[in-house]
Amino acid sequence: MLAVDPSGISVSGVSSGAYMAVQFHVAFSDDVMGAGVVAGGPYYCAQGLVSYALKRCMDTALGRPDGAALFREAQRLADQGLIDATANLADDRVYIFAGRRDPVVEPAVVAETADFYRAAGLTAEHIAYIDDIGAGHAFITTDHGLACAATDAPFINDCDYDQAGAILQAIYGELRPPSADLSGRFLGFDQSAFISQPRRHSMGDTGYVYIPAACEQPGAACRLHIAFHGCKQSTADIGDQFYRRAGYNPWADANRIVVLYPQSVAGPGNPNSCWDWWGYGDAAYHTRAGPQMAAVAAMVARLAAAPESPAAPPFCRVHAGTNYSHWTAGRAHLCSFWLICANGSDEHLGWPYSRTTLFEQPEGHFSTTACP
Repeated sequence: MLAVDPSGISVSGVSSGAYMAVQFHVAFSDDVMGAGVVAGGPYYCAQGLVSYALKRCMDTALGRPDGAALFREAQRLADQGLIDATANLADDRVYIFAGRRDPVVEPAVVAETADFYRAAGLTAEHIAYIDDIGAGHAFITTDHGLACAATDAPFINDCDYDQAGAILQAIYGELRPPSADLSGRFLGFDQSAFISQPRRHSMGDTGYVYIPAACEQPGAACRLHIAFHGCKQSTADIGDQFYRRAGYNPWADANRIVVLYPQSVAGPGNPNSCWDWWGYGDAAYHTRAGPQMAAVAAMVARLAAAPESPAAPPFCRVHAGTNYSHWTAGRAHLCSFWLICANGSDEHLGWPYSRTTLFEQPEGHFSTTACP
């Protein structure tokens, strides 16, 4: 079992994954210490309305969202106990990115994400806001994917910019340079262990996690980063490109960070494998009770669970010999004329020179009943 440091859990995502990252960060702020947001708006931006999702949180035909007002809504939800206390956010660190040539989520929407976090109390030093790269709607890398300004599958663009490294360092501070060769392994896991009938909730059958070799050593303590893909970026859409090529793993490998890659899929009301950030699956989608939110939280809890110490075997000791030897050794006593009985159980063993095997369990209690 991995030993994940519960104080080092962070999250990021692109597009619907960015909205999901903010959602998860805010709802579980007791546990999450930072977030990376690539082409995503503020918490609860759509407010359960697909019209807002399309025309306020992607383009701004219905007006731009109000980050400060949405923070007040988060406070209300926290007061109701539906999400963690918003005061937890004030000392967190976030990275926010708006591509200058993004035609899907307008930069004005992304700017309100920064306003949301400012309203939460984050200072300028704790917000890395990047909006000067001519990227399309995509996660961007140093050398993989389409041309920088493109907006097309796999929505990974080569902009000569290491976004994964920028996100992780904005959250965790300066890190060691990324590994040239990965030491660890990718592990696929059954998401139905964390949510019943995952496809009913637009989640894939299999999720993935990258585990650096150093994180599997006895006593190792590693941090955990959750990376949410965007719409049309699930493994059903683009294979392994996001979880292998987005750029997180070399940084994680060099810095003892486990990376969790949950997977969504297309489903009713969600033809593009998006994460639920507008309520297509459940009205509580933006709270701890949202099915996708609870499932990912359960994955995190599994990874961050403290390794259990092996249970000590039950005490059991076997003593073979004559009843007389048991008597003289203090395991038995004379219970009637030349009859020997076991200490603790008072079980009759017979004559002194008959042979008996005694089982001691618990300590000081003897009988002829074998230990389990």
